[in-house]
Amino acid sequence: MTQLAHIDLGVTGMTCTSCSNRVERKLNKLDGVTATVNFATETAGVDYDPTLAAPDELISVVKKTGYGAFALADVPTTPAASTGPGAGRGEPSAAEGSAPAGAARAGDPASQARAAHADYLKQHLILAAVLTVPAAVLSMVPSLQFEHWQWLVFALVSPVYFWAGWPFHRATLTNLRHGTFTMDTLISLGTTAAYAWSVWALFLGTAGDPGMRMHMSITAHAHSSGDEIYLETVGVVITFLLLGRWFETRAKGKSSEALRALLEMGASSARVVRADREREIPVDALQIGDVVVVRSGEKIPADGVVTSGASAVDESMLTGESVPVEVACGSPVTGATLNTSGRLLVEVTRVGADSTLAQLGRLVTEAQAKKAPVQRLVDRITQWFVPAVLLAAVVTLVGHLATGSAYADSFAAALAVLIIACPCTLGLATPTALLVGTGRGAQLGLLIKGPEVLESTRRADTVVLDKTGTVTTGTMALTGHHGCGAVANDDALLMAAAVERGSEHPIGAAIVAGAQRLSHPSGSLDGIPAATEFASTPGRGVSATVNGHEVAVSRPDRASLPASAAALVDAAEQEGATAVTVTIDSQVAGVLTVRDEVKGSSAEAIAAFRRLGLEPILLTGDNEGAAQAVARTLGIERVIARVLPEEKVEAVASLRAEGRVVAMLGDGVNDAAALATADLGIAMGAGSDVAIEASDITLMNSDPRSAADAIRLSRRTLGTIKGNLFWAFAYNVALIPVAALGLLNPMFAGIAMAFSSVFVVNNSLRLRRFRSAFA
Repeated sequence: MTQLAHIDLGVTGMTCTSCSNRVERKLNKLDGVTATVNFATETAGVDYDPTLAAPDELISVVKKTGYGAFALADVPTTPAASTGPGAGRGEPSAAEGSAPAGAARAGDPASQARAAHADYLKQHLILAAVLTVPAAVLSMVPSLQFEHWQWLVFALVSPVYFWAGWPFHRATLTNLRHGTFTMDTLISLGTTAAYAWSVWALFLGTAGDPGMRMHMSITAHAHSSGDEIYLETVGVVITFLLLGRWFETRAKGKSSEALRALLEMGASSARVVRADREREIPVDALQIGDVVVVRSGEKIPADGVVTSGASAVDESMLTGESVPVEVACGSPVTGATLNTSGRLLVEVTRVGADSTLAQLGRLVTEAQAKKAPVQRLVDRITQWFVPAVLLAAVVTLVGHLATGSAYADSFAAALAVLIIACPCTLGLATPTALLVGTGRGAQLGLLIKGPEVLESTRRADTVVLDKTGTVTTGTMALTGHHGCGAVANDDALLMAAAVERGSEHPIGAAIVAGAQRLSHPSGSLDGIPAATEFASTPGRGVSATVNGHEVAVSRPDRASLPASAAALVDAAEQEGATAVTVTIDSQVAGVLTVRDEVKGSSAEAIAAFRRLGLEPILLTGDNEGAAQAVARTLGIERVIARVLPEEKVEAVASLRAEGRVVAMLGDGVNDAAALATADLGIAMGAGSDVAIEASDITLMNSDPRSAADAIRLSRRTLGTIKGNLFWAFAYNVALIPVAALGLLNPMFAGIAMAFSSVFVVNNSLRLRRFRSAFA
């Protein structure tokens, strides 16, 4: 089977979800192509069979459908902006081709498209406003209506209809050629009908007679004895719709500011050491294995490992944590983080699209491009909405005429129906909230993988927490060492440290660190004996030969423990510590105890989970005593201990079988299977590939409180989506009948329609103000 390829396209010229649906349908008709088009981000995510389709063919299909398109780079950029209907045919559009690699820059195609579209709309808006204001005032205030005033209004509004309204007319003609209807169809048809009626009334009716007067009315009923003209309605509707589009375009840019700011944090150049000389080169020219120099106050140019020097690195842009992290030789560092002190030499390990920053941006961009289930329902509704509105307008016209209403009143009612019903608010309700919410999350180091995750956060009632590294520091510290029989306490520790010097296990590291402090306060290993013939038994322990003796450090074997050693093990486990035994020549020679300390933020996280309606459950592979000690400290009532990774999956599945909706919080590596099994998987830590794949939400730090923030943000985003949809549906359901009954002036219908879209977008923008509850 052929491996599918993926490409992201910027799509310009879409004005409503009917447009995005049409582009999506056209792309999906191609063999081997599966596409999802997002109206809010103005992008198309396309999976295609490279043996059946090519990127140029995909772009060509979009253009033949009546829209502009260009390929976005693999490294995510800001969402593409619309350049207006019929991009490339008289209106500025983004230069085609891929966006530059790396973070989004101000000059990338998407940003160019949005800026060009905003300027285009602004030019049309200014002209429309300048000409419409005096025309509207003359039409509304009878005392200002001089003889032949209506002809001046006709002269003022005609350029507004033909030039300022051309984007709507052009899109309508393009859509009609393809046999489809969009929001622009309603706008163009409504304003054209009003303009044509007014021209007929002026030239063939009595509206052009000297001394003709008009009165302002909130409803669609005329107050003049002669023919009514609707030129002021044409001007006001076009002006306010252009104003709404301009605000909408600017708001879309703001909605992705968080992600764009994050992606632009990367360094632009790097000081690389080659041939024993420092050279400054662009970041894009870095290669894996290069060694770069990072001085105090400089950004680390790429992901890598410190090879020399020590410093504190500000990782707040990645993790949201303001406290700098201490790094030294061997410490991993992330590109775009800030070196706050000291000089570092860093060996580059990842560049370009593989870097943490690029992966972060790609993850968020993919989440923004996806559609929530509710959005797919909205798309299906809007597909049939425009034809239904056209039918409703015809029925309104016929109904009013049949009941004896005046021609002008009947026409005005039908016109109001056309204008008030534009479905752009429905199309913007979900994707704009998702765009802002996920972007804000990325800024806080909370990566929400997709819109379907939002519903899981709302329904979750249980949170299962891994212990080590999640609610505890994950760093073991030696808390006690006891010799047995004739072996002295310190000798047991030193012999164990000799064996553990060859181990990378956290318990071994704690034993070695404790022996270092005992043998040499400076931390030297000089006082620890050398060991040979090191061996490791997974799940049991390690052994080696030390000074001619066979020494093993392992889990306690209760069956072979002498009473004194068993008492020490029991006491340690009751206190929540982990005990290991030291055997010399098969005889128990000592008991060592280590403890993983509870994080200072864990108690606050547990309290936050409870406030969110989540019952915390501790799930760990550690012993019962250690687990219960941590649970008592944090106030967790239910504990599941001594479980292997595969048993964690069974434990999560068992909780789900009880009818619970389970969120799982783990480190994303050994908990990957359990994270995938849970209804909501939350991985914390370094954002590794395993974490990203297994989880629904990835935290770019190790603070469990961030999980509570992620759930809060997800629920807030879902609430905003529901609020937007309620407003959108309520607006149409309430005002279409009002317009059909002739109770709404078409001019006010246009104003209301324009501002409904602006309201929805700005309601979504409130998510930018989301803050951590623990800041």
